[in-house]
Amino acid sequence: MKPSLWAWNTRTVVATGIGAALYGAASWINVPIVPDTQLRPAIALLAILGALYGPVVGFIAGFIGHVFNDLITSGAVWWSWALGSGITAAFMGLVYMFKDFNAREGRMNKSHLVPFAVCGIVGIFVSLTFSGLFDILVMGEPHDKIVVEAVTAGLANAAVFLILGLPSVWAYAKRNRSNPNLSVDRIQNK
Repeated sequence: MKPSLWAWNTRTVVATGIGAALYGAASWINVPIVPDTQLRPAIALLAILGALYGPVVGFIAGFIGHVFNDLITSGAVWWSWALGSGITAAFMGLVYMFKDFNAREGRMNKSHLVPFAVCGIVGIFVSLTFSGLFDILVMGEPHDKIVVEAVTAGLANAAVFLILGLPSVWAYAKRNRSNPNLSVDRIQNK
């Protein structure tokens, strides 16, 4: 049985912290595609965190990880884009709420793939719409520049999610499905 979204225990706190650190550090690995926009393989980590721990852990890890990356790489935080990373991970984590889904126990089947993909892609574009509108309306950024950044980032993030994130969660669940009774054997001294 998977824990409730709101049940925080040591495992959840540790997963959130490690997830944020991994996402922040892995975000350094990127390929520039247009000014101020990169292809980031780290997006796959948001899918994994969301699927394994749910939208709340995904949101917090994505947000904190983005803040961490911004502070280390540029010394300034783009709060709208940090919130966008959290929103993306939260949407990717919606699959966790499906009654018959539990990747940690190997319960993921083909019927989960389409909703997971839809939630992830919708989340990517919702988050980028939020971040872009915030930058245009609040930060006074040029409309044309933000549209190019948001659309390019959305397409790149969707590709990373579909090519790396979704298959990683599927493989993890499949591995756990094939070893459902994995346990540690203890050797007793006689």
